[in-house]
Amino acid sequence: MATVLQNRCCSPVLINSVEDHVHILFDLARTVTVSSTVEEVKKASSKWIKTQGAAFASFAWQAGYGAFAVSESNVPAVRDYIAGQQEHHRKKSFQDEYRAFLVRHGVDFDERYVWD
Repeated sequence: MATVLQNRCCSPVLINSVEDHVHILFDLARTVTVSSTVEEVKKASSKWIKTQGAAFASFAWQAGYGAFAVSESNVPAVRDYIAGQQEHHRKKSFQDEYRAFLVRHGVDFDERYVWD
């Protein structure tokens, strides 16, 4: 994923994942869109994981994604949050956390379209 980002002139800050999702903190280049960058990351990582054995042959990303801008002053806190994903999700599921995040920030959503 880091290589894909670097090839798009997007500097990766931190990438961390758990079994059902990944967090990627990166500087978005002014010449690319979030959607095209996510598309390229998903495409490249899908191709790679399918080379990792039969257990991953049917791997697929969900159709959607969440993308959020982070001010420079909040980068350290977001970096710490991403680094602590393993421990964090022992206490709260990704789905519960994501719903709470959307509510806290006033983002309207419909459960039918949030999860694949």
